[in-house]
Amino acid sequence: MADKIKVGISTCLLGENVRYDGGHKLDRFLRDTLGQFVEWVPVCPEVECGLSVPREAMRLVGSIDNPRLVTQKTGIDYTRKMVSWAEGRVGELARLDLCGFVFKTGSPSSGMQSVKLYNEKGFAAKKGVGMFAKVFMRAFPLMPVEDDGRLHDPALRENFIERLFVYKRWQDLLKVSKTIKGLVEFHTDHKLLIMAHSPKTLSLLGKIVAKAKDYTKEDLFKDYGETLLTGLKAQASVKKNTNVLQHILGHFRKELSGDEKKEALEVIEDYHKGYVPLMVPIVLLQHYVRKYDKEYLKRQYYLNPHPVELMLRNHV
Repeated sequence: MADKIKVGISTCLLGENVRYDGGHKLDRFLRDTLGQFVEWVPVCPEVECGLSVPREAMRLVGSIDNPRLVTQKTGIDYTRKMVSWAEGRVGELARLDLCGFVFKTGSPSSGMQSVKLYNEKGFAAKKGVGMFAKVFMRAFPLMPVEDDGRLHDPALRENFIERLFVYKRWQDLLKVSKTIKGLVEFHTDHKLLIMAHSPKTLSLLGKIVAKAKDYTKEDLFKDYGETLLTGLKAQASVKKNTNVLQHILGHFRKELSGDEKKEALEVIEDYHKGYVPLMVPIVLLQHYVRKYDKEYLKRQYYLNPHPVELMLRNHV
């Protein structure tokens, strides 16, 4: 993947002083670590729609279906201004080939979920969605999105970043190899990764590929893409990963000695019991893939879903 993946992000998470109080919410992992592999596209809805820094804090008020964005003390309603700007900005972002977005937790403009929503009596429930985030997610329903708070969870972080790379490869396929042959190769390369998220999705995708010639090209890629990207939202669990690891080990029935097979099974079991992270059995299986030159397994993105420098599988 020669080009960096373009990912949108709330500007304050990159350390820019754009928040209502003139501060920022720098996330060093996002800026300094993940930033080595993605090209961040910063977006600050409140500043970009014309508000100043600093500014009066705002909040969501009203119903879930029809919230309003108003200032906390003076009650100025910025709903129409924000929505109008957001719709135009989303149109601009659509031309940038984004592969995901990281929103700011709890923000009335950029929060992805669980934003405080106040009723007419002043009581709040965490049921709102930020004004800009709602417009963005409606425009790009299949694109990987997360907020910075949830990304502190190692499993959610690994899932999100894995999906970023899959989304990028899928978009590249649509641009350069939108053929049945290209789809079959893509599906083959991602089989084990998909299995780790959703065996049901893998089965559905297999049926789509098997009947590829019965589709129009547009319907084929639409159905496959929607099924794939929706299925990958399901997190890879320890149970599902264990199943995939054992499946991979099955490819070495004829090559491994009794001791090697015993060692591999023990390492997989240690992962299953939570004694070691996923990276431990992965490294061992990668060794066998190289040693015994397993071409099919070399192609599997499950074994190398994202840059090892991110160390994501050291923590799941």
